[in-house]
Amino acid sequence: MKKSLLLAAFICFLSNAKAQDKKLAEECFNKADYKCAEEQYLKLAEKEQIQKFQSEYYDYLGTSQRRLGKTALAFKSYESALKANPMSVSVYANLASLYSQKGNKAKALEYVEKGLKVNAENPDLYLTRSKIYDSQGKTDLAMKDLNQILTFAPDNIFAKTGLANLKKNSGDLDGALKDYNKLIAEKPESLLYNGRGDVYFKMKKYKEALTDINKAISIDTKFAPSYVSKALILFETAKSKEACENLDKAVALGYEKAVLIEYYAKCIKK
Repeated sequence: MKKSLLLAAFICFLSNAKAQDKKLAEECFNKADYKCAEEQYLKLAEKEQIQKFQSEYYDYLGTSQRRLGKTALAFKSYESALKANPMSVSVYANLASLYSQKGNKAKALEYVEKGLKVNAENPDLYLTRSKIYDSQGKTDLAMKDLNQILTFAPDNIFAKTGLANLKKNSGDLDGALKDYNKLIAEKPESLLYNGRGDVYFKMKKYKEALTDINKAISIDTKFAPSYVSKALILFETAKSKEACENLDKAVALGYEKAVLIEYYAKCIKK
């Protein structure tokens, strides 16, 4: 009886310790402390015996490493996550996104297809494929994917802004501006102000663009893309030092620095 009680107490202790470790990892990730998150999720993944949870930890580990610029390690972590749970749609979406970012569109599309076989109603997979199609000049296919999202997730803000961005990318700036005005009137969010600010930027209306970007930041100070958008405006208005400071803010919030190399080249070296 005594041994049973001791065993139960020990199991309870391990369970509580594990819960605390997971909570710490989540806190680090949510605070954009990706170095801390990397360390904690690695520990969790290596100790976990249940494959579903192990896959989840490796998935977060990969994303933490990705945001630290450790692309090779991120690929390995995502592959480990997929090995632990081949039914994880999140991992397929992350691998597709990362391969797309690294320029391997064919591999990215391959993972999108695999993910859709697991879950045909995952917005992230359609969003990634839409961006790839757009980059390839396949506007009709890109639009089809975004509209597909709206059939099962009619309020998906990323699909709606994606459709507006397709107009922007095709040169229909007035049409894109009209769409963003409508979306902001319905639900003023950081993402929408940032998107409209980019349209104004394309129109070379820098004052209006900066107003919208600052509004986006005031709504959500941790929305990294807004700092990138602000940096681009500041570069165009000959404020390079301030622009570079905003790039640094974006990176600190998790924006991948590798994507910003072109813009960092404009920064004044100390």
